[in-house]
Amino acid sequence: MPPGTGAPMKRLILMRHAKTEPWSEGIDDFGRALTPQGHLDAERMAQELVSLGWSPERILVSSARRARETCSEVAAVVTGEKVRPMESLYLTGVRGLTEAVAHNDAAETLMVIGHNPGLHDFALAIMREGGAVDHQASQRLGEKFPTSCAALFEADEAGPFVPAHFRLIRVLRAKDFRDGDAD
Repeated sequence: MPPGTGAPMKRLILMRHAKTEPWSEGIDDFGRALTPQGHLDAERMAQELVSLGWSPERILVSSARRARETCSEVAAVVTGEKVRPMESLYLTGVRGLTEAVAHNDAAETLMVIGHNPGLHDFALAIMREGGAVDHQASQRLGEKFPTSCAALFEADEAGPFVPAHFRLIRVLRAKDFRDGDAD
């Protein structure tokens, strides 16, 4: 069965937190909240994931406020998730994300909600190792990883997390699902 069309063995969703209030004096980066648009975008992205059949069993989320608020919007829509806040995901890089995923690879569909640049770098590293099913998805991922963006990866084999086994299936961006062009 071609990847992305049937019941996969393993799935990984990497999602950047939703649109956040700008940094300003008196608000530390860790405590920045989502904007109203960010809340709407996170909910819409969760709805799109569900419509595609990509409900995570487990969500690993940075403990930063914007990531936790994004996760709350996602968890209100998807089913069956177990949320695990992780302080170590705050602004971590490829190595930290690889370790977090490897320690939670028992889930058939695992979601990670975190931050750039680490999350984008991680998605690109997985795609470099495992490739992509869709050339357009690989181009979209290579361009940028904006807020509320999700990269969907699938592996044919169950077992430990090995980036080379995962192929990029699709890249979803919140602006693709907005009414009008509210950027």
